[in-house]
Amino acid sequence: MELWQIALLFGVGSMAGMINVLAGGGSSLTLPALIFLGLDSALANGTNRVAIIIQNIFATASFKQQQVSNFNLSFKLALWPLPGADLGAKKAVRNRYEWLQTILAIVLIGVIISMFFSPAGKKTITDTDEKPSWLLYPAMLGVGFYGGFIQVGVGFLIMESLFHHLRNYLVYVTMHKVLIVLIYTIPALAIFIRNDKVDWLFG
Repeated sequence: MELWQIALLFGVGSMAGMINVLAGGGSSLTLPALIFLGLDSALANGTNRVAIIIQNIFATASFKQQQVSNFNLSFKLALWPLPGADLGAKKAVRNRYEWLQTILAIVLIGVIISMFFSPAGKKTITDTDEKPSWLLYPAMLGVGFYGGFIQVGVGFLIMESLFHHLRNYLVYVTMHKVLIVLIYTIPALAIFIRNDKVDWLFG
């Protein structure tokens, strides 16, 4: 790997990490960067998960250090995306290369458009201990499939789901989101690894 490639990945990765922790959409930067550096879309899709796991480990630890946590609810919510993430990752590694390229292009356009809209402020904020609507759980199952399949913009989907069905404070929504993504990304990454779809040096 050349010096300019290291600098590019470090800069894009750092920016994407901050964006992902604060809201979502960081993969809309890292995936194109990985493809630009020569990885095919399937390999870039798997490699991108390495950084996602690392950044969410540190983000979760930071929330815990700042005493912003409700891990009991986070883990309950995180169980629902697991089956979907498993199916989504398996679908991604088996998908034809040209189809994945087309899907990725469409998703990136959608994510860029969605960045101009925020779910914050659209819902009534309530106490952090409110019981979630039951509709949140099937929503998390669908989010898991999408996250396992392509990941780009999944943070927006999770936050919108939490705002709509949990109506929690933004900081708690973000805390839940990073732990949910961390947990379902572990089995998804394992599937990409088993199918030789991870470039560890770039990751």
